[in-house]
Amino acid sequence: MTTGFVWHERYLWHNTGRQTGPFQADAAGWLEPDVRHRENADGKRRLYSLLAVSGLLDQLAPIAPRPATEEQLLCVHTPDYLARIRAESEAWGGDGGDGATPFGRGSYEVAKLSAGGVIAAFDAVIAGEVRNAYALVRPPGHHALADMGMGFCLLGNAAIATLHAQRERGVGRIAIVDWDVHHGNGTQAAFYEDPSVLTISLHQDGNFPPGSGPVEENGAGAGTGCNINVPLPPGSGTGAYAAAFERVVVPALDRFAPELIVVASGFDASAMDPLGRMMLTPAAYGDLTRTLMAAADRHCDGRLVLEHEGGYSEELSPFCGLAAIEALAGVETEVRDTILQVYPEGFAYQELQAHQEQAIERAAALVPKVS
Repeated sequence: MTTGFVWHERYLWHNTGRQTGPFQADAAGWLEPDVRHRENADGKRRLYSLLAVSGLLDQLAPIAPRPATEEQLLCVHTPDYLARIRAESEAWGGDGGDGATPFGRGSYEVAKLSAGGVIAAFDAVIAGEVRNAYALVRPPGHHALADMGMGFCLLGNAAIATLHAQRERGVGRIAIVDWDVHHGNGTQAAFYEDPSVLTISLHQDGNFPPGSGPVEENGAGAGTGCNINVPLPPGSGTGAYAAAFERVVVPALDRFAPELIVVASGFDASAMDPLGRMMLTPAAYGDLTRTLMAAADRHCDGRLVLEHEGGYSEELSPFCGLAAIEALAGVETEVRDTILQVYPEGFAYQELQAHQEQAIERAAALVPKVS
């Protein structure tokens, strides 16, 4: 059985305008406008192009996205929020709500297509049409809250698709593993009191959102124990992430026994990302993907969906995405990471460090609470 792949040209048409990196430019103040917003189309286009020229794209099963319905969006978002961004999109654009999530005319429709692309990937995997899937969608979604967008995210793609799978496809327990360098606060908020969804976020401690994602946030009410945060120190690399998967992610999945595993797949924990200070390599993303594939084989007949989130290094993110999708498809292309020409021995300090281990052990102490 093949690996499915979601893509649509309109994902590149979501217009985030001119800012200065992730910040809103201020001509009246001190921040000169730059050429483009950090979350722009190029990173996704470069990944798609690399998949095409490598030949891997030809070995994937295309999955056509369709826009999420208003009913599906309302499972996660408030009517007032949807009405506001719809109206702004029909005019000349606006902002999700935090001042750093700009969008242009028509972006609401693209965001619905992004959420719908993740839904389509879920449906194909659940129906057994493909073994697993990668949804290369845009805009991203894991920061979006019920009543506002945040951190470049307009709609909670993974949360919307998860509730669709439970309510419309009869899937029970779903696990969401978020390896984006930023805390998956929106996904956490959507399921914080829900015992049927296990949310695990591995992120750089103290990055974004400010103050979000401490280890103490462990779920509430009936969902107590079903939210695990693994805030890792800046500079964490392959050793730290491998240890976090071995001691936290995999044991938590084994206790929870999900019927479907979802990955909020951001590649901004790579060693060259401008919005993170982590040290992951493309090969590490392949290894992490294979680890989750093994867990999916044990618990849910291999049902695994990776849905695209962040990743802002135009040099390295495409190679990270390629490595993850190669792992999903069980295909090794002829592509070799060009960064290794500069760093032939790889990046330094990849071994697990003592202070990283301490952070991982604090999260590991929460695993027995998963049920």
